[in-house]
Amino acid sequence: MINGFLVIDKPSQWTSHDVVAKVRGIIRQKRVGHAGTLDPAATGLLVLGLGKATRLLRFIQSEEKEYVAKVVFGVTTDSLDADGSILNREPMSFDETDLQRVIERFIGTIAQVPPMVSAVRVGGTRLYELAREGKDVARAARMVEVYDIDVVDFAPGPYPEAVLAVRCGGGTYVRSLAADIGQALGGGAHLGALRRTRIGSMTVDGASTLDELADDPEARLVSMSEGLAHLPAVVVSEDMSRAIENGAQFPVDAFDTDVPLARLVDSSGELLAVYARRKGLWGAEVVVA
Repeated sequence: MINGFLVIDKPSQWTSHDVVAKVRGIIRQKRVGHAGTLDPAATGLLVLGLGKATRLLRFIQSEEKEYVAKVVFGVTTDSLDADGSILNREPMSFDETDLQRVIERFIGTIAQVPPMVSAVRVGGTRLYELAREGKDVARAARMVEVYDIDVVDFAPGPYPEAVLAVRCGGGTYVRSLAADIGQALGGGAHLGALRRTRIGSMTVDGASTLDELADDPEARLVSMSEGLAHLPAVVVSEDMSRAIENGAQFPVDAFDTDVPLARLVDSSGELLAVYARRKGLWGAEVVVA
């Protein structure tokens, strides 16, 4: 079994599941998962976990993310993106200064209503499944973190367009952010295009296309330890390694670090486990040794 991560540059109109299925075929292995869905129309970074690394995907999925988003103002759609049906089209009049001023309201901890096309469950059913049935149900707002929004480009006109660089926490919906910014400017907006460029320590600059991956998949493999580079590493002794393999707990002063979560590696740098510090003890979150 191949264990590790693959960093993929997802093409447009492929679902995240399509990419997983393609990679399963390439490496001839069923145990493949991804660290967070990327919409079919979106492109960019999709991190896959292979083998034992599938158990580590949650430590990546919750990490900070970066996107480049094209926002089209004055046009609203039922999906909040360019793939949806147009609901309303009405010219808007504002300049880049107005946009910058409104954007400031959306930086920090904000309340965001998940879009109907999201994978959030309501009453046991995913919202996108309800949307396919033509249903629109009430959704509770969630608190999300938006760390920064930069205006990369702005094109004025009756239907202004802006390219925004967004840095945010896990669970943030950029399409909802675009729609909310449009509403705050006195009109509407939808997401014209989206590209994810970073998750945690992984960036799209080092990603492979599916064609490149097919040539030599193992050469593109990122080790389990390297994939969790955003977590501090603690090198442990051989004796401690054997105890870790059995999921042993350790006193809080056993490791020379005060972080709440750490990756434990052996002397060669190979990942043994992810441990969490709680109630005066270090305990295993995931053991992969």
